[in-house]
Amino acid sequence: MEKLVSQLSAEFSQKPEHVTNVINLIDEGNTIPFIARYRKELHGSMDDGLLRDLADRLQYLRNLDVRRAEIISSIDAQGKLTDELTAAIAAAQTLAKLEDIYRPYKQKRRTRATIAREKGLEPLAQLLFAQELKSGNLEELAADYIDTEKGVETAADALQGANDIIAEDISDDAKIREQLRNFMNDYGLLVSEAATEEDSVYRLYYEFNENIPRLQSHRILAINRGEKEKFLKVSVDIDPVDSLKIIKRNVLKHNSISTDFVATAAEDAYSRLIFPSLEREIRNNLTDMASEQAIKMFGLNLKPTLMQPPVKNMVTMGFDPAYRTGCKIAVVDGTGKLLETGVVYPTAPHNKIIEAKTVLTRMIKKHDVKAIAIGNGTASKESEIFVADMLKELKGVSYMVVNEAGASVYSASKLAAGEFPTLDVSLRSAVSIARRLQDPLAELVKIDPKSIGVGQYQHDMPTARLDETLGNVVEDCVNAVGVDMNTASPALLSYVSGLNSTTANNIVLYREENGAYSSRKEIKKIPKIGAKAFEQCAGFLRIPESKNILDNTGVHPESYKAAEKILDICGFKLHDVASGVTELPEKVKQIGVEKVAEYSGVGIPTVNDIIAELKKPGRDPRDELPPTMLRTDVMDMNDLTPGMTLKGTVRNVIDFGAFVDIGVHQDGLVHVSELCNRFVKHPSEVVKVGDIVNVEVLSVDAGKKRISLSMKKVKSDMV
Repeated sequence: MEKLVSQLSAEFSQKPEHVTNVINLIDEGNTIPFIARYRKELHGSMDDGLLRDLADRLQYLRNLDVRRAEIISSIDAQGKLTDELTAAIAAAQTLAKLEDIYRPYKQKRRTRATIAREKGLEPLAQLLFAQELKSGNLEELAADYIDTEKGVETAADALQGANDIIAEDISDDAKIREQLRNFMNDYGLLVSEAATEEDSVYRLYYEFNENIPRLQSHRILAINRGEKEKFLKVSVDIDPVDSLKIIKRNVLKHNSISTDFVATAAEDAYSRLIFPSLEREIRNNLTDMASEQAIKMFGLNLKPTLMQPPVKNMVTMGFDPAYRTGCKIAVVDGTGKLLETGVVYPTAPHNKIIEAKTVLTRMIKKHDVKAIAIGNGTASKESEIFVADMLKELKGVSYMVVNEAGASVYSASKLAAGEFPTLDVSLRSAVSIARRLQDPLAELVKIDPKSIGVGQYQHDMPTARLDETLGNVVEDCVNAVGVDMNTASPALLSYVSGLNSTTANNIVLYREENGAYSSRKEIKKIPKIGAKAFEQCAGFLRIPESKNILDNTGVHPESYKAAEKILDICGFKLHDVASGVTELPEKVKQIGVEKVAEYSGVGIPTVNDIIAELKKPGRDPRDELPPTMLRTDVMDMNDLTPGMTLKGTVRNVIDFGAFVDIGVHQDGLVHVSELCNRFVKHPSEVVKVGDIVNVEVLSVDAGKKRISLSMKKVKSDMV
């Protein structure tokens, strides 16, 4: 434990006592959102991202220790464990280093060297590799090992067997492999070339090479996909002369009659065993690195997508565009309850524009619709033009094109069927699109995060790792916002700290059978929610209808008495919180936060969190973000000219830039070099999904549907 704490403290620049507490909290079964929010005094107020990184690293180091113990046990069972070997295994800090050490002792499939050893040629190999003989003849030495019964017919056969043994021993040398691995990683090239004369999206990589240290993750993934689809041939290129120098420097002893023989064996070891093995390893490591970067980017994009400000208390029309089958319409009230559905045909081949306007105008006026959410799929552009034209005659109504990725997945799911058993699948998509504008988080949690469409190469990622990372992002977002127990779906509840799909369904079932929850205490009555689960989830669940105002805040039940004491020392009562005690922070400042913390019996971080909650009960952190940008008119790509400045919304951030919706249906690209007037290593340093930014049009290629934008010369509105 002490070694783990010391290493993690150094790597994450955290105090050892804080790291120790985090490890203990994790081992006790506490979730990251709970630890991050309600145990700040114990870990020094680390955020959820840092805590997850620390937890991941802790798991890696523990797995490393498990593997270390397995290797020691295996070598010891072979009777080959030495003090020197034990020390080397204990000092290994990576799995690759451990496996290098273990390689000579690992049970192998039957190799050329194995066969040579079976023929009794190991003593000859050892004699030649020692390179201590200053005179004599190799053939004469080898003649002593001729054994026709074992298949060693000639001296040449014996020497070949000795070569195979020496080559394998060199290949298994941990020091040599490490030096060559480092050399290839520092100076190697990843090379790709065309595997076909056919043109493709991979043409950029038909004649491509780049130093391994400079490779960008999106290029690695693109090359991998091109190779998989048989458009590319890919290899690692490194100077074999310099590589062999590294090996020979480690194994050759000059002035011996067997030195040249060992040199030849070294060349065989490199070309036949070491290089192919390290090439595979490097390719795998590059893929793992690129996948981790892509998964990280997916998470970075997913979080602001989920945390986009909701368009609250607006009756909203969901507009799911289509051509032949018509545009599906769904109107929902301010809480997302379905009011009416329909189908209109304003797009080709029907072009029933007047009829569609009549139908939708009636629905808008009947339900007092204030916002229209248009899906960005097939026929979206034509639908947006139609809606914008219709809104010229309807004041007070605006629209937004929303990302409909995954809507069809949701509409055909068991969850959607449970919500709308009698509704046509296509109309369920329109409901989902409307709700995405009203509350992106509550609606998007119903969809597999991979289907939300804010990453790159997600289908090439390791599924388990991607699911884990994205699940963590959703969990953090849900718990940061909090969940209303009386309206939340099972999908939303399942991401609450301490809950799972079973307990989430039990919460909804209890609500349906017993009516709305009136207190957090009722959580304890729900089947399968014990004391530990209650501790983990209670602070993240909100009950606006409760008589105790604290039940509609992020104050944990364990801190209710502390909250009342804070109010008391500042001259307030609990009933004052209903209207928001905005003077509370100033009162605490006047008294002194240390004195307030001592009086209330909690730490300063918890005092500050309680104050924030009491100041504005039921607060939604998303309300503090820039509001969603709604539109009333539409532009065409042909309306754009270089030099034009526009306002847009960042829709996706990738390794080489950011895509921005500027209201012309086709998102424009701000290349990383055009994000700002300083060097930017990665676009995520400057922008995130959902940011409202000002951009300048650099160029427009209507034929290829490409818009190049810049943020360099315009002042950004980003907060």
